[in-house]
Amino acid sequence: MTSARLKLLLILAGAAGGGLVLLSWTQPWFGLILDGGQPLEVAGQTASPGLSALGLACLALAGALTIAGRVLRVALGVVETLMGVVVVVTAASALGSPVSASASAVTAATAVSGSASIAEVVVSITTSGWPWLAIAAGVLITLVGIGVVALSPRWPGPTRKYGTSGAVETDDTATTLGAWDSLTGGSDPTIH
Repeated sequence: MTSARLKLLLILAGAAGGGLVLLSWTQPWFGLILDGGQPLEVAGQTASPGLSALGLACLALAGALTIAGRVLRVALGVVETLMGVVVVVTAASALGSPVSASASAVTAATAVSGSASIAEVVVSITTSGWPWLAIAAGVLITLVGIGVVALSPRWPGPTRKYGTSGAVETDDTATTLGAWDSLTGGSDPTIH
C-alpha cells in the first residue's frame, strides 16, 4: 500500500470514528423502569454529554491531518490517541454506572435527587448497543492515532502550490501596488 493511500485510509478511519461517536451520542443508551412502572429512555446526550465534543474534535482533527506538516502530524496523532482513550473511558464509565449516568434524566422526570434516592426509584435498567458502539469507536480512534504517530513521517507532505515563499515581485506587481497606494492617499491613478 502506498503512503498516500495509507494516509487517506487513516484519515478516513479517524473521521469515521468521530462520526460513530456522534451517532452513538444521539441514540438511546439506557431504558429505565422507574418506581410505579414509568418507563424512561436515556440518550447518550444525557448519559455521556462529553462525547459530542470528542466526536467533533475527531472530525476536525481528520481535516487538520490532511494539511499538516510532518511534526504537526505526529503531534495530532498523539492527540488523537488520547481522545480515543478518553472516549473509551467516558463511555465505559456511563456503561459501568447507568444509574449515575441517568441521574439527571431521572431527576427531570421524577423531581427526585440525590444518588441514593435515585437508585431507589430505578426498578430496572436495560442497556442498548449504542454505548458499546461508542467504546468501539474510541478503540478505533485510539488505533488510528497510534497509526498516525507511527506512519505519518512517511506520508507525502503538503504541496507548496499556493505558497508565497518563492514569490518574486515584478515591475507589474510594483506598479499595481503603487496604484493602490495612491488610491489610499486620495488620488486617482487613472488620471494622468
